[in-house]
Amino acid sequence: MSAPLAFEDVVAIDVHTHVHGSACEGEQQVDPSMEKFYEYFGADMVIPTVDTVAEYYRQRKMMAVTFTVDTETVTGKPPVPSNEEILELAANHPDVLIPFGTVDPNLGRAAVSRVERLVAMGARGFKFHPNAQAFYPNEREFYPLYEAIESAGVPALFHTGHTGVGANQHGGGGIRLKYSNPMYLDDVAVDFPSLTIIAAHPSFPWQDEAISVALHKPNVYIDLSGWSPKYFSDNLVRYANSLLRSKVLFGSDYPMITPDKWMADFEKVGFKDEVRPLIFKENAMRVLGLDAHA
Repeated sequence: MSAPLAFEDVVAIDVHTHVHGSACEGEQQVDPSMEKFYEYFGADMVIPTVDTVAEYYRQRKMMAVTFTVDTETVTGKPPVPSNEEILELAANHPDVLIPFGTVDPNLGRAAVSRVERLVAMGARGFKFHPNAQAFYPNEREFYPLYEAIESAGVPALFHTGHTGVGANQHGGGGIRLKYSNPMYLDDVAVDFPSLTIIAAHPSFPWQDEAISVALHKPNVYIDLSGWSPKYFSDNLVRYANSLLRSKVLFGSDYPMITPDKWMADFEKVGFKDEVRPLIFKENAMRVLGLDAHA
């Protein structure tokens, strides 16, 4: 393992990475359907564990928010790796890893209990994927879940827009795109004004809706993961360079898109020099409460 990374040496904070493999002996390493997912992104079939993500980012002098997604009520399969494994192993890498939990919102009160337990274990935020978890984020039945996350003082990160999950599969793999319009997060932002909300990804085909919500609601941010910057809309770049310069965050979607590739493509897009340190590190420091570590 490389030497621990000093916070002052961190060059970027990637707010969107995935763990797809378990370090537990005999446990399933990846769902076979994930092969189509990697194929969609044109990515090599890399099955990262917590430890390999940590070493990958430490070598690049980056920190990383990392998580999996719990879709058990939809798929019948528990997440691999488990929340507990991610949190326990990430504790060995506090210099680079910021572990988020994931809970299936369709579990009702049990989801709230899981949030409380995972926060106690060290979860620094929570990831939701409305498409894969088949829920509208603004449905009132999920509000107790947001109350628990808001009370814990940690962010909630929601997938928004198009998804590679189920793409090019028969019937889209059963995945419905309708759930991830970022406008649904506007209701959540109104009703939970102290909850930090991260709208993950350029929200194609609803990019302007995401920009509007982030402009209007102080507690809503946009992460730039899941798309090469060369595909960003002109409007997204324009607002990231101006009115949203304090509201956009670097994210890659590793391992589907590597930070190396994302950053290389970022250099070819018209982001202002003075905005780059905000996107790469400073905005995430504030959103994730990392100032105390500086």
